[in-house]
Amino acid sequence: MTDIGRRAPRRRVGSYWLAAGPVVAGVVAVVAFVQSSAAAAVAPVGLGTAGSFGVLAGSTVTNTGPSIINGDLGVSPGSAVTGFPPGLVNGTVHTADGVAAGAQADLTTAYNDAAGRKPATHVGGFIGAGQTLGPGVYKAASSLDVGGALTLDAHGDPNAVFIFQAASTLVTDSSTTIVLAGGAQACDIFWQVGSSATLGTGSSFQGSILALTSISVMTGDTITGRALARNGAVTLDDDIITVPTCVTAPPTTAPPTTAPPTTAPPTTAPPTTAPPTTAPPTTAPPTTPPPTTPRPSPTPTPTPTGPGPAPTPTPVTTSISVTG
Repeated sequence: MTDIGRRAPRRRVGSYWLAAGPVVAGVVAVVAFVQSSAAAAVAPVGLGTAGSFGVLAGSTVTNTGPSIINGDLGVSPGSAVTGFPPGLVNGTVHTADGVAAGAQADLTTAYNDAAGRKPATHVGGFIGAGQTLGPGVYKAASSLDVGGALTLDAHGDPNAVFIFQAASTLVTDSSTTIVLAGGAQACDIFWQVGSSATLGTGSSFQGSILALTSISVMTGDTITGRALARNGAVTLDDDIITVPTCVTAPPTTAPPTTAPPTTAPPTTAPPTTAPPTTAPPTTAPPTTPPPTTPRPSPTPTPTPTGPGPAPTPTPVTTSISVTG
């Protein structure tokens, strides 16, 4: 009962806002909420062993001019690789070997994963021309054309994922630029293509193309991502393809910081001189000498008076030393 009572006011407030505000604003708010919820639930597409490849084809890889592949190059089950040199591969070339076959198997898994992601926000056949899109899953019912500048904004989340589903083809106009903002990373952008992809001349592209059939990269294109074709060919012409590396996001909760112990400086108290204390004069109690008992005076010897016998003279003996 208590829970029902708490929910009821929120329903009334929402209804009042929609009734008071414009209908269009209400629809935009609902769409924004759905996109935010979808973006929060989107996980990156796992490429497995295909992730180390800048170019992976099913039949052939063909190059014209000094293209540079910063990553591995592979083909399976086909085995034809032409145009290297003058093209340069800063990685390992795998032609019809077990590594390429394993990468193709992982590509198939990744392709099916990207194609099945829901919920998706439906877009028309064209995106770009100054448009900004947030994280989430975007689906074009048929072909998808990207032109001008398209900004992908992660809104401060370096783990934000963008998935574009094109039921048919993917095409970029000449000089198309995909701009990353708000911490968006090329490693978390995926273009799932139901048939083939073609990047127009001078395009600056971000993300990994997962095409069912083939991929054509026209003259002077730069791809921070991958060109991965399941069944067909990958064709290059003086292009640069760099396999992206994701920057690990910092923890959202800062670890507790322990402040170093602070030692208070020693405080020296000023010397305190106690005022001289003068002991009050102590007066010894009067001492009463013990009573003295008078000693008896000696009895005087009577002095004879009158004539009597004369005293006998005592002879005096004198010793004289004689020398010589």
